[in-house]
Amino acid sequence: MVGSAVWRALETKGYTNLIGKTSSELDLRNQQAVIDFINTEKPDIIIDAAARVGGILANNENPYPFLMENLQIQNNLIDAAHKAEISKFIFLGSSCIYPKLAPQPLKEEYLLTDSLEPTNEWYAIAKIAGVKACEAIRKQYGKDFVSLMPTNLYGPNDNFDLKSSHVLPAMIRKFHEAKITKATVELWGSGTPMREFLHVDDLAQAVLFAIEHKLPEHLYNVGTGTDVTIKELAETIQNVVGHNGKIEWDSSKPDGTPRKLMDSSKLRALGWASEYTLEKGIIDTYNWFTSHQKDYKKVKI
Repeated sequence: MVGSAVWRALETKGYTNLIGKTSSELDLRNQQAVIDFINTEKPDIIIDAAARVGGILANNENPYPFLMENLQIQNNLIDAAHKAEISKFIFLGSSCIYPKLAPQPLKEEYLLTDSLEPTNEWYAIAKIAGVKACEAIRKQYGKDFVSLMPTNLYGPNDNFDLKSSHVLPAMIRKFHEAKITKATVELWGSGTPMREFLHVDDLAQAVLFAIEHKLPEHLYNVGTGTDVTIKELAETIQNVVGHNGKIEWDSSKPDGTPRKLMDSSKLRALGWASEYTLEKGIIDTYNWFTSHQKDYKKVKI
């Protein structure tokens, strides 16, 4: 999702010398394969949009691969980029790097000030290691290695598999299927946690901004600055999809972090801003979902 959005943004802006591989073409967990690729292609800039990602269920059931595979992917890329003397590296992470009960909104300086959310700490620890690696290279060698931490992302090419997807795409699929079958939609938790959502095309514009400017600090949050409850999110998606049935909340399932609102004022002060409203973004994502049901392998309806 992220890689394709950044690719689209680069092409739209006029960039033509783009180099990219799918996970099936280049296994970023393979250190030698990464070294060989970078030494052969000799890129000027590397954007690390690769990761093993998923929602609460996927993180809970796969703690080791969520930790180890993300460490392997990012460490191989960061170290190979450093050794190949690549001067600009953009590392993409997630708001889950911040402590579970950190003050809201989340500021960059809150990193490592308290304990993480247990349901996704494996992924978070890996991403924190990536942030610190980029910071260390920047500090010791003066290279333009920068980390962008987006809030919850969604948009075209999202993962709609109900076992591994995040909350927003999972809801889109659930409400769509329930509309067809005229069924009740069952959702996890109480609906009270608050979340911020960023359309992936807005993140792509932040990446472009980081490419075209030398940012003065190593870590920047990327978000809209507004959040909604999970219940409000569900009702918005239900309205966009056109589902007229009931919603049932399973309070026996975990809620996750009570609130995750990002303070993105540092990046906004430099000139970047998000453009998508949540409703506009959901409409865009739902239209993409319905038009790719037959040919998108993760959508099985």
